Amino acid sequence: MNPLEILIKSWQEASQEAYPIRKKVFIEEQGVPEDMELDEYDPIAKHALAYQDGLCVGTGRLVRLDNHHAQIGRMAVLSAYRNQHIGTAILNSLIALAKAEEISTLTLHAQVSAASFYAKFGFVAEGAIYDEVGIAHRNMILLLGKTI
Repeated sequence: MNPLEILIKSWQEASQEAYPIRKKVFIEEQGVPEDMELDEYDPIAKHALAYQDGLCVGTGRLVRLDNHHAQIGRMAVLSAYRNQHIGTAILNSLIALAKAEEISTLTLHAQVSAASFYAKFGFVAEGAIYDEVGIAHRNMILLLGKTI
């Protein structure tokens, strides 16, 4: 097995590989309405794609909200590749990208079932649990440090 490779791409470059993963995970497995899966942030986001043996098996995105804030989202790994640290590699690459871009605050809307995963990276739950597309979510935040 070849080592996992994470590539950062624009939506134009990533969509043909990222969308089928998101469709499988979010729409087919979790029942997210198809018309809510793609949004206005995809074209402006930077997308991390995880490749195992040349096959794209996971994705996530970083959306810059302003000079110092960004949001991580659409983290998904195909079911056959879960529990192999692929989500960890994707998240680490997105955090590194945010640091390189001098982002000081990262936020995400974590599915409650995944909140403990994000907590391992230093994300802290913020506010109440809420319903997003029929799934319990909670906002989480990670402070990366001050920018000058």
